[in-house]
Amino acid sequence: MTAKANILIVEDEAKMRRLLELNLGEDGFATVSAGDAESGLKLLQNGLVDLVITDLKLPGMNGLEFLQAVKRFNAAIPVVVMTAFGTVETAVEAMKAGASDYVLKPFSLDEMRMVVRKELDVHRLREENRSLRDALKKRYEHPNIAARSAKMQEVLATVERVAPTNSTVLLGGESGVGKDLIARAIHEKSRRASGPFVKINSTAIPENLLESELFGYEKGAFTGAATSKPGKFELADKGTIFLDEIGDVPAATQVKLLRVLQEREFERLGGTKTLKVDVRLVAATNRDLRAALEQGTFREDLYYRLNVVPIDIPPLREHKEDIPELVNLFLARLSEESGKQIVSVAPDALRILMEHYWPGNVRELQNIIERAFALAKGPELEASDIHLDPARAKPASAGNALLPEGMTLEQWEDEMIREALKRANGNKSQAARMLGLSRNALRYRLSKIGIADEPENEKRG
Repeated sequence: MTAKANILIVEDEAKMRRLLELNLGEDGFATVSAGDAESGLKLLQNGLVDLVITDLKLPGMNGLEFLQAVKRFNAAIPVVVMTAFGTVETAVEAMKAGASDYVLKPFSLDEMRMVVRKELDVHRLREENRSLRDALKKRYEHPNIAARSAKMQEVLATVERVAPTNSTVLLGGESGVGKDLIARAIHEKSRRASGPFVKINSTAIPENLLESELFGYEKGAFTGAATSKPGKFELADKGTIFLDEIGDVPAATQVKLLRVLQEREFERLGGTKTLKVDVRLVAATNRDLRAALEQGTFREDLYYRLNVVPIDIPPLREHKEDIPELVNLFLARLSEESGKQIVSVAPDALRILMEHYWPGNVRELQNIIERAFALAKGPELEASDIHLDPARAKPASAGNALLPEGMTLEQWEDEMIREALKRANGNKSQAARMLGLSRNALRYRLSKIGIADEPENEKRG
């Protein structure tokens, strides 16, 4: 910063002013100067100034008054004052008024350069720290997405970083977590926001029709093709295409997808003309594509083209602190659509929602709230309005299955660990005893699920 810093010099003695200009200029600084405080304020307001050097004894407005005016204009600008009086009282008064440092006349030019460099370095560090604090305090927000939790804030932070680029994004997560909302957020925060956002669900289209839906077809390409039709990639030109459930795309279509990603071109079904498109692809899957690679059902080269920026969206059970905001979001939307006003949720009703496992994630929560909204008689959702979906019947082969419906053994273990920590009020030693584990065994399991182990903050149980 010091090599490019702009320094304002306010000094009524022309020789001293010129000497400082030359000396600091030789040191790589850009300088502007004034012979009085009033002229100095005009220069300050008219241009970028990184540091001010001023004499305390000036004609008209004195140096202390000028210092106070500088601080009113921009409190962050460092100000070095020069004084010939050298008394402690003068220095203290200047520092109280906001001076960063002072030098006593007569001073050496080396001393002045040293003070200037030091103050610019301190100013730079303060600005960097301020920027870092602002970044850490920032909450990322997007309409229709509730994201108070740390996990969802991490998702939105990634969206903010990747949206301005043209990188392909692969969204992962269970069904119902809101992958379509994240895909739309990426589009709306990108430079393509004014272009189309085209959504297509691979599983909603018969396998033999998916290729023609994506890439279009020419007249006569197949029986019933009476006219030519553009595909989704053509319709999404200059915009974003969201391809959901990409893990279910058949092998033949995967080849054409790879070509579009690599070369930005394709042919319609039954056509010979090569079409160029400018499209950003956001893909989504609730399958483990790495397992599909091992099984040979998904192309490895396509996977690596898709997996440029992976974003995993957590299931609702891992960010339940977002449930109250999600409920309010759904209620506000339903109230606006229907004219029926429900403005609050009873504590008992909210407790039921917070304790549910939510195998269907946010989509299930939305359906439950819509049902409760329709049944509610008053302006508040009551516990009696909440009707959770009954557990689905297990297939006959399940026998006497021990795990809750829709949960894997690993998920069940993670939930038990979180529940033990909750009951132990965060005391990990006590939680380990409740689970019948050693402290080291619990520490290992905590590291697997991303919970920090901080024994120094722990109360003895």
